[in-house]
Amino acid sequence: MAKKNIKDLNLKGKKVLMRVDFNVPMKAGVITDDNRIVQAVPTIKYALEQGGKVILFSHLGRIKTKEDLAKNSLAPVAKRLSEILGDEVLFVKATRGKELEDAINNLQEGHALMFENTRYEDLDGKKESGNDPELGAYWASLGDVFVNDAFGTAHRAHASNQGIASHFPHDSAAGFLLEKEIKFIGGAVDNPVRPFVAILGGAKVSDKISVIENLLNKADKVLICGAMAYTFFKAQGLEVGKSKCEDDFVEYAKGLLAKANGKIVLPVDVVSVTVSDEDCANDFFGTIAKADTKVVSVKAIAKDAQGLDCGPATIELFKKELDGAKTVVWNGPAGVFEVEKFAKGTKAICEVLASLKDATTIIGGGDSAAAAISMGYESKFTHISTGGGASLEYLEGKALPGVTCLSDK
Repeated sequence: MAKKNIKDLNLKGKKVLMRVDFNVPMKAGVITDDNRIVQAVPTIKYALEQGGKVILFSHLGRIKTKEDLAKNSLAPVAKRLSEILGDEVLFVKATRGKELEDAINNLQEGHALMFENTRYEDLDGKKESGNDPELGAYWASLGDVFVNDAFGTAHRAHASNQGIASHFPHDSAAGFLLEKEIKFIGGAVDNPVRPFVAILGGAKVSDKISVIENLLNKADKVLICGAMAYTFFKAQGLEVGKSKCEDDFVEYAKGLLAKANGKIVLPVDVVSVTVSDEDCANDFFGTIAKADTKVVSVKAIAKDAQGLDCGPATIELFKKELDGAKTVVWNGPAGVFEVEKFAKGTKAICEVLASLKDATTIIGGGDSAAAAISMGYESKFTHISTGGGASLEYLEGKALPGVTCLSDK
């Protein structure tokens, strides 16, 4: 059943409760990447233009101690959003109580306020992340309609999404960003234009077991790269040296290769270094940045070497496998892209996908999204997801609580 979107709601004069994902990276109180704020602006602007009184809320980081409260305040986010909108977004430093209620009641049509980090409610008992029914009911009482535009938390049943939506059986809807995520990621997996190629990288096979299994049933090819590839190499009986490898999942990887019927494509060469464990423990990035690199076949990784990127022959192999693809989903970098000399594989994937003709290209959030954006390819993809964990669960074929809780059309 299709879900309502924000255009299905009457917003004129209504108090619009809007869950957004403003869990942005910050350093010393300064936002270092405002992409998630920018992505939410179309939904916010629409609600304001329709005469809604917009009440914005989000989580930021995790709240375990009182010290976490100060460093995870949404005040800098409200300031940045005000700058982007060109209009002040009133910030209320509270998650409940008279100050918040008065501010909402005094809010005028076409204006917005933001209240404090929803996870402040987790300090004494995980009320937000535990989907406390009393908290969900309270937040729901503050508004007339509910809009969820936070794909990044759609895989979690929290008080600020499922808890609130349960009190709006006919007046809850997806914002434009959430709807876009559903359309592209869900559409790619459930009804792809073929050939459909999936690229899975990153550190761990264990993080992507269900994704691999689901995509083997859906995709025409699954290209494996990043550190997770070494678990597959070991499953083939190859030496992996000191490369990251999940020994507990070697047999599982062996089973996947056996039933993949040729769909899984692995790297054929890697960029390796030989460094001491002690140096890496003290300064991993600094150590590998200074180390001499060596391109070797996956059949010739030395026992004291560590693979950190895919090599030139693998890049050419992946180019061949991606040639003519019409749908591509990518989740996880091909190497340690944070260090320039090990970013070539990840950059090459960006370049290949950017050059595909008439293809839908999707990055499923997380490190691969960060890499593509930092390398200047943000505008070259059909869609870059704002939610890493949610993207993974969607790629697994799971229903997302933050979506299923919304009103049906």
